[in-house]
Amino acid sequence: MNEEKVIVLKPKRKDFEEIYFSGDQGSLFFSSTTRGKTITTAVVGLILLIMLFFKDDFTKEKFGILYFVSFLFLLCAVFLSVSINKVSRWKKQVNGYLTKLENCNIYEITFDQSFFIVNIDDEKETSEWKDFEYFDSNNEFITLEGKYNYMFPRKSMSEKDYSLLKQVLKKNITE
Repeated sequence: MNEEKVIVLKPKRKDFEEIYFSGDQGSLFFSSTTRGKTITTAVVGLILLIMLFFKDDFTKEKFGILYFVSFLFLLCAVFLSVSINKVSRWKKQVNGYLTKLENCNIYEITFDQSFFIVNIDDEKETSEWKDFEYFDSNNEFITLEGKYNYMFPRKSMSEKDYSLLKQVLKKNITE
């Protein structure tokens, strides 16, 4: 592979959204990042609510339990809000990137024996093959992680280009 190969992608926002927001990835409360924290906060909140209904039955010595559960609820709520903020920022970045792709005129991947270049409207990101740490592929998309991270949907390129890219990545990226 001494000569330079170019793969032209035809990005459609819908194709990228299907992958980025698959499952509940875009959900603020039930994404993989926040699901456990949401459930924990709800359970602790329910326990606190039940305890508040029965607080008149508590002795003075058992009021510490109410304070402890209140503290746990507050702690869970803080961790949940941090995770929601993280998901919200990620969604904002993804939507910004998708808007950029939606409005681009040129989106192409160029590679040869030494370099891998992604060109989006003449903004080129050049990497050497050794800059990549990991790549994965399935029937829907190819992901590439390293100096820059990429995700290329299968629907955005021809079958021939998709299989060529997959073969080249397998050959050049050592895991």
